[in-house]
Amino acid sequence: MDLKLEIKNLVKVAIFASISLSYCYFVAKIIPKGCARLLIILPILFLSLLVPIFFESVHLIGPLSFFISWLASFKLALFAFGKGPLSTPLIPLTHFISLACFPIGIGKTGLQPRKFLGVKVVLLAIFLRVYYDYGNRMNPMIAWIFLAFSVYFCLELILAISSKIIGFLLGVELEPHFNEPYLSTSLQDFWGRRWNLMVNRILHTTIYSPVYTLLTHVIGRVWAQILAILATFVVSGLMHELIFFYLSRDRPTWDTMAFFCLHGVCLIIEIVTKKYVKLKWSILSYMNTPFVVLFMLLTSYWLFYPDMVRCKIFERAFEEYKIVFNLVGLC
Repeated sequence: MDLKLEIKNLVKVAIFASISLSYCYFVAKIIPKGCARLLIILPILFLSLLVPIFFESVHLIGPLSFFISWLASFKLALFAFGKGPLSTPLIPLTHFISLACFPIGIGKTGLQPRKFLGVKVVLLAIFLRVYYDYGNRMNPMIAWIFLAFSVYFCLELILAISSKIIGFLLGVELEPHFNEPYLSTSLQDFWGRRWNLMVNRILHTTIYSPVYTLLTHVIGRVWAQILAILATFVVSGLMHELIFFYLSRDRPTWDTMAFFCLHGVCLIIEIVTKKYVKLKWSILSYMNTPFVVLFMLLTSYWLFYPDMVRCKIFERAFEEYKIVFNLVGLC
């Protein structure tokens, strides 16, 4: 990996994003919402999908594919029809660019950020060290547990720190991204109220709500909800497959798609069971937590982890740490 080239490309992307989003911002003052506005910003949506291709670093490909190729393009698609966070009335240009480029939301959701970030930093360091030193010598499933929690802690810390910085610069309070997903009492609780809340809201607005509204008058509310949930998980699976393509530059295995389709089906079964069998889930809700966590670990180990291994994400990440440490003279 050429670090100087990566930095140079990152600067180019930052300039491109600022110019492109400024263009979208001012075009919206002239072109009314609807298909006409969508056609005008369609080239920007297409170019956003190409951004990660110009990078080799997993530390840049991951965030850029998530921030720009996925969330920013979805937000702009909503913006074309006057919906989503970018369509807030009288939004300043700086807020518009920040909301488009980063997984942040302005305003309160009723969730209060947890005070355990310091503890999670320590746990992240411990879990990564254990995986790095002993991962090859322990049971693969045990190694995945250490790795899975490392991924979660890393995601939460990165998003929390970036939100703090951006919130300080913009002078606003930003919404939290996670709500302690390891305390989930059901799949509905995990995917709907605890895991990656920004993605949840974007997918709900761009996929779930339109599909549900379109199909309700055709096949009824029950089947419309079922197909809307499936469509949401399929799109999420496709976007994750795209991210793994950026990382591997290889043909997809569709394991990740299978993971999200499986969870979509299981979530539907759970919702239908709650609705028609009338089980009193609330009484035993916290007793369900270990089973939810176990189900997430087992299914992700089966269908999600193989793509992470195939892309050699962690080997490449540790190599990049060595390059940076050597550069600053720490090794």
